[in-house]
Order: sequence, then C-alpha cells, then structure tokens
Amino acid sequence: MAKSLIPKLPLYPFIFSAVKRVIEVLKTPDTPVKRLEDYPANKLANSLHPAKQHLKVVKIVKWSEDMKTYVFAPDEAAGTTSLAWFSAGSYLSITYRDKNISFTRPYSISSAPRESLENHYCVTVKRTEAPTASNYILDNWIIGTKAVASDPQGEFTYEPLRDAKRVIGIAGGSGITPFRSMAYAIADGDEDFELTILYGSRTLKDAVFSDELKALSETCPKIKLINVLSEQRAKGCKYGFVTAKLIESVVPKGEEYSLFVCGPQAMYRYLDAEIEKLGIRPKFVRQELFGEYSHPENDPEYKGNIKGKYKLTVKMAGKEYVVPCRADTTVLRALEEAGIDAPNRCRSGKCGWCHAQLLKGKVYTPKSVDGRRIGDIEYGYIHPCSCFPLGSITIDIPPMPQ
Repeated sequence: MAKSLIPKLPLYPFIFSAVKRVIEVLKTPDTPVKRLEDYPANKLANSLHPAKQHLKVVKIVKWSEDMKTYVFAPDEAAGTTSLAWFSAGSYLSITYRDKNISFTRPYSISSAPRESLENHYCVTVKRTEAPTASNYILDNWIIGTKAVASDPQGEFTYEPLRDAKRVIGIAGGSGITPFRSMAYAIADGDEDFELTILYGSRTLKDAVFSDELKALSETCPKIKLINVLSEQRAKGCKYGFVTAKLIESVVPKGEEYSLFVCGPQAMYRYLDAEIEKLGIRPKFVRQELFGEYSHPENDPEYKGNIKGKYKLTVKMAGKEYVVPCRADTTVLRALEEAGIDAPNRCRSGKCGWCHAQLLKGKVYTPKSVDGRRIGDIEYGYIHPCSCFPLGSITIDIPPMPQ
C-alpha cells in the first residue's frame, strides 16, 4: 500500500484547543442573552430617534388670534418618559386624531435644543387663509390635548462640514420659528456659527419673537436681527423686501456665507430670482420645507387641465380603493380627503416617507419639490405629497416599517 501523502501531525494541539473551547462554554453563565435594545449603542440610537413620541400640551402662549405657541411635554401615560434631543432647525411630524378630524403635519421646533433635556418642545402655529390643520389646532387645541410626533426630522440644520461660519437667515412670517431655535442654541453654546436674521414682516407688530431675538443679540454678539417691513416704516428697521442687494449689504466683502430660507411659498418663488443674482454656490443655500406645493398651473412646465377631475385607484395594505382626485390638489391630499390614512411626514417632496409606485397614468411633479432619487424615478415611484394628477391614475403604496 502506498504511503499517505499527508504528514502525520501531533494530536495534542488540537485536543488542547477543543478542551479549551469546552471549558469556555461551560464558564458561560446560564442567563438569557441581552435584548438588542439593551446595548448602549442601541439605547442611544433609540433615545435620539424614537419611532414615535407621545406628547401632551402643557402650556399655550397666545401671540395673537392667528398665532400661538404650544408647549409639549411627554405623555407618560402613553409610554413616553423623555423627549429626543434635536439639532436647531429640526421639525416634528405631528399626528392628531379625534372624532372630527385626522391629520399629520410637519411643524418646526421653535424652542432651544437644551429645553428637550427639560422634557419640553415648543411648536408655533400660524393661521392660514384656507381651512388647514393649523387652523384646527388654533381653534381647538387646549392644555391637555394629546398628539403623536415623529423623532426630530429635517435638513434645515447647521452643519460645519457643509456650511460657512456665517449664516444669513431669511425668515418670513412663521418662518422665524427655526431661527429662534438656532439663536437660542448659539446663545447656549450648543451651536457655533454667526447668525444674521433678515426677518420679513408686514408690520413690526407681525414680527413675532423680535423682542426675544433682540435681547439675545445684546448678550451674544454672534446673533443679529434685522427686521424688514413691507407695509410700515419704523426706526431701526429696513423698508421693503429682502433683496440680493440687502443680503450683500450685511456680509463683509469677500466673506463666504450660507443662506438659510424659511417662510411662505410665495417668498421662495420671489427669492429664487434674488438668490440667483448672488452667484452663491448651491451647497450654501438651504431652504426649509414649506408644506404642500400649490397652484401648479403657474409653472411654465405644467401641461395639464387644472380644472380636471379624475379617478385615483389606490392599492394599499392588501386593499384597493377608488377615490376622486382633482387636478388642483396633490395626490396625498386626495387620499386624505377620501379618509385614507396614507403615510407622510414632510409634505414637501423631500423625505420620501410617502413614496408610492405609479402603476398607471401620469402625474406632474414641480422640479423645485422633486426630491426623488434616481432609482425612484427610473422605477416609476412618486411622492404623493408633491405631485398632481394629469388624468386618472393607479398607485401602489408599499407597507411602511413599524
């Protein structure tokens, strides 16, 4: 018989190794394995990004009949004991349901990040012309009202790796709320950048938080407020509108700066042309979400019939619905008007939370709110919150993670 080609090796190293493994196994305590959520890294992640936060209103500050600040605390009875920390400029997607109404809407957090450590969030709500969730809140919410919020969301936050050290904030109306949060974060030492706010209002009386921000600027030189009034001349205020010339006048010559813009949709449309005159690099321009797009018929690219009335077929969670959908309203709004509880958060075409697949028909998505990824566009996905039907359509809404 031929000799084996495999060399003979001593067995004791292998026996020793096997015995050592057995000893280690026997030494292991006979206790249950830790839950994944109990590991420190996962605990931290869950505290910063909870799936939902149960809130209750504990205080209401009335600025006028058309504007109030709601102070939230954790609803401990519903299981929330602490609030998630946030970066100044973040928003909450707030869901509210009662026997009369059901809605989910994004609202900027107007309080300082440090207040979240004291278990408080502040959200400031302003009345609008058309019937909206904001109007319902102003007319119906009282101390003790309960709602459910997402974790803090959004990209309207200062990032030192992306943004310049100097930030010019342009606010209109209730668009001042995230800048109030930023100003307090700077004053508290939680953020480190220079903030000049150009606050556009009709009159000085309409410029909510001006006194607070002025007081902060007197104690913190990194903060500066300039009121810009369109219908009143007042001492220490600029008259007219925020223009490219005004923006350039508040920045030292040759210095880089970031532009943060938050306000009503009409202000964005006006400022697009003014910002273009500045020649500022796109990475230095941040625009906060302003909610659902309106009046697509004003866009040169829109080729639909704005008076059209169509059918919307929805496949969702194993069920199929056929509901009406007007050309002048977003697909998401049509779903809500039909009583379909569709997923949504930012309502501005950016976050992708509401994405759905377009199976049949065509929609119009304005370029300025088309936040879809290349893959979404290629495979026929849409964001219902930011598109309008161009005829009868069929969509499939995938299940959302719980």
